[in-house]
Amino acid sequence: MKRVALFTDGACRGNPGPGGWGVLLRYGDRELELCGGEPATTNNRMELRAAIEGLKALREPCEVTLTTDSTYVMKGLTEWLPAWKARGWRTAGRKPVKNAELWQALDAEARRHRVHWEWVKGHSGHEGNERADALANRGIDQLKKDAP
Repeated sequence: MKRVALFTDGACRGNPGPGGWGVLLRYGDRELELCGGEPATTNNRMELRAAIEGLKALREPCEVTLTTDSTYVMKGLTEWLPAWKARGWRTAGRKPVKNAELWQALDAEARRHRVHWEWVKGHSGHEGNERADALANRGIDQLKKDAP
């Protein structure tokens, strides 16, 4: 099984507002950068999209070290997800889980791989996280450039 390092980040200018997601994938000495954006979104949605898009980019099952600065994404998938599923995508307070469609997509992508989660503090100089952040911001900038 290939071992891949995946660095993800989301960004939003206003929350909600225009947002972007960024991914840096490393396999051996190769790197792949991905980014995208949405005109009206939230930071949490962009954090989720970054993880989804990064895992989706892998063509075969891999052993993935996914580094994120989002405790929301990491805890959601590693701690909260089983209970949400058991309650029919409802919180402990019986409210619908926010961003359920993205959680479901992330769950599906993560199940294809062996994912090891690493959390890093955002904007702390971690090279992979800083590059993913720059890519997320590039995703927002591309939105503005592509807008009519």
